[in-house]
Amino acid sequence: MPRTDTSKATDTTPPGISDTGPGGGPGARLWLVVLLACAGQFLVVLDVSVVNVALPSMRTDLGLTAAGLQWVINAYAIAFAGFMLLGGRAADLFGRKRMFVAGLALFTLASVAGGLAQEGWQLLAARAVQGLGAAILSPSTLTLLTAAVPAGPARTRAVGTWTAVGAAGGAAGGFVGGLLVDLLSWRWVLLINVPIGALVLVGAWLWLAESRVPGGRRLDLPGAVLVTGGLATLAYGIVQTEESGWGAPSTLAPLAAGALVLGAFVWWETRAAAPLMPLRIFRTRAVSAANASMALCASTTFGSWFFMTVYAQNVLGYTPLQAGLALVPSSVSVIAGSKLAPRLLPRFGPRGVAVAGILLASGGFAWQSTMTPDGTYAMSILIPGVLIMFGIGVGSTPLAILATTGAPPAEAGLASGLINTSRTMGGALGLSILSTVAASWTTDTPTPTTLTEGYAAAFRVAACVLLATSLLMAVWLPGREREK
Repeated sequence: MPRTDTSKATDTTPPGISDTGPGGGPGARLWLVVLLACAGQFLVVLDVSVVNVALPSMRTDLGLTAAGLQWVINAYAIAFAGFMLLGGRAADLFGRKRMFVAGLALFTLASVAGGLAQEGWQLLAARAVQGLGAAILSPSTLTLLTAAVPAGPARTRAVGTWTAVGAAGGAAGGFVGGLLVDLLSWRWVLLINVPIGALVLVGAWLWLAESRVPGGRRLDLPGAVLVTGGLATLAYGIVQTEESGWGAPSTLAPLAAGALVLGAFVWWETRAAAPLMPLRIFRTRAVSAANASMALCASTTFGSWFFMTVYAQNVLGYTPLQAGLALVPSSVSVIAGSKLAPRLLPRFGPRGVAVAGILLASGGFAWQSTMTPDGTYAMSILIPGVLIMFGIGVGSTPLAILATTGAPPAEAGLASGLINTSRTMGGALGLSILSTVAASWTTDTPTPTTLTEGYAAAFRVAACVLLATSLLMAVWLPGREREK
């Protein structure tokens, strides 16, 4: 019997796993794919926040202005969000392994360029290219994982691990950045990606097998231009709110332009012969409900990491490294929550687990909003932070599972890019809104008291958003039948 027929009959090597790698059985190779996918996702999420504590050192060395410092973060975020859907669709059409390797190689090379930058513009350009590499890499991580692990409890555990590692990457950014800046220099915030990226590239070359949608490789270029331009313009408008406010022309113009371009994208997709994002994907209840819920959840969690860090430093007087260490329990708790969620799904279903997790996180935000200028670590950071991140870990895992398993196999990369886009854009928009809320409570001459009042107001708004999100999920998310 031909080898292809035998492999189909025995099903010993899931798609996405090489059967020619050195050593180990199929089970070991399967979890090596999970490890590679999680490592890639950790890198791209970590780089959203890891540079925060390095900004003062970057400003001193490179002579950056205040606006330039803001763009060290924004250049990455805009490119990441703007190209995510394109990266996901390219993975479906041109190969998941190929896009994983290409995205990681680009991300790693840009990290080298950023770490060696001698001028401010060089750093900003490197961060933008990093974001592009992340947008190509990130959708492939989840698609490779879901292609490699058969549907059922094993895939649920694998997606839970992927969710945990991604969330931990965001939560660990302050700690990792503070440690590297204090012990080495700001350049290692970027250069640390190089040995890790090189190691993952070698592993991908050895252990990953190619998988793609059968048939042609037509890419909807007009759709790609419209969605990338629309998301990038919208992301630019969102980040402008931090500097100019929501009512300024410099904010309203890109927000309106981004919305118009995205509207044109939707119009085009209804007419394209091979659309970049077939709108029928949103007819699947699981996909549409999970993406909306993920965007709302991310709108609060991005702000949680940011406001906890600045409260620790600006009010309680922590150093960058101390502030990073203070958030370690939160990072551990989000991993614990994400690993617990798959065990709960068979009993309570994705809707029940998601709602319970987000309600717990809402309670944590409400507790955090009681912070005071002379608060203690245990009561103002540790316990509420653990509740928030544990709840987010529990609640986000079923959302990622529903968003990817509800889509047809031929659109797995698109579904992965879509859920990542929802998280990134929701987080950026939420952080801008919460920053505006906090700033409205702060005087021209900030004091520990006014700063604390602003942060507390942001946490109260976040608690209300998550409470409303839990109600939305209770009504909209599919129930236990999705786990059958």
